[in-house]
Amino acid sequence: MPNKGKKVTAARATHHVSDEIFKQVYDSPSSLPGKHSWVTRDEDVREIEKLLGMPARTIGAPLWVSGDTKQCKKCGRETNWLDIVSSGLARQHSAAMIAEVVLGERKFVNVEAPKAIADLQCFKCKTPILDLRSFKCHNWAYAVGAMRDVIEKLRRS
Repeated sequence: MPNKGKKVTAARATHHVSDEIFKQVYDSPSSLPGKHSWVTRDEDVREIEKLLGMPARTIGAPLWVSGDTKQCKKCGRETNWLDIVSSGLARQHSAAMIAEVVLGERKFVNVEAPKAIADLQCFKCKTPILDLRSFKCHNWAYAVGAMRDVIEKLRRS
């Protein structure tokens, strides 16, 4: 899928995986690092659908996030997938690519566990979000620790 303006670096470590491997990563408690993990509020999921040009109630699966704080430090809005999607659209990704990640059938695992997701800003006030650590949905998750090692080994074989 096309990216807008920003070059994707070799450090990105996202892999298409089997349903079995994905389930192991998704179900792992360490797939949501940080002090807190929570599900994106329904009203924000509906806003994501608008941003992506989807009919209302297209997204039904829970959109998880995790981090060290749950609210924007400036305006107090709960941070979640709406911040990820709006930041992605503004900086790098097409609506079609994000929709494919959220709704598609292919399963993806990211084997980098960032201290913070890069280049995020609050949907409401545009303040940088510095401590949102990961996100997952029915087909995208982060592999952390030993699970990351398993995924890397499978990729090399």
